[in-house]
Amino acid sequence: MTAPFDFDPTHVAPADGLQTWASPDPSRPSVRLDPLLPVRVADSSGNWSRVVCSNGWSAWVDGRMLVALPHPPPGTGRPLTPAEDPRPLLAALEQALASYRRLVGEYADGLIDLETFRDRTRNLRLGAVLDGPSAWLLDLDQGRWYYSDGTRLQTYATVEPPVSEGSHPRGDAA
Repeated sequence: MTAPFDFDPTHVAPADGLQTWASPDPSRPSVRLDPLLPVRVADSSGNWSRVVCSNGWSAWVDGRMLVALPHPPPGTGRPLTPAEDPRPLLAALEQALASYRRLVGEYADGLIDLETFRDRTRNLRLGAVLDGPSAWLLDLDQGRWYYSDGTRLQTYATVEPPVSEGSHPRGDAA
């Protein structure tokens, strides 16, 4: 029996996915990586990067398009503060997923039509990536991705782009 593949992602594919190639040769395209798929960069050659996926599959990509993941912050070993506790956000994610699952079932069973399904799911938004003890959780109410190693919750990225002085997000006036 072989040891399990140790996967530690270094990057993710961009939000619209990423074309792959069997070798660093643009004339031999392969399949596309899924949007935001975690990958590990194993090799580079100029702008080309060979990435490895969690299942061990590898391919070459345009490395300039990859989104780097920072190293996760270390746990502190101290009790959680309310602001660091991931449980409220996990509960909100569970509730949104349960609502979506229920509505999919109602639509599949013919209890609601497509327009009703779309209307009732319009405000359901969630995002979560779980990799062993690590979790990246999207909280759209706060407009942030959070990272949790199980011991604390830390802001990882924001959904909205930075605002320069004198401008307003989404074009809103002050």
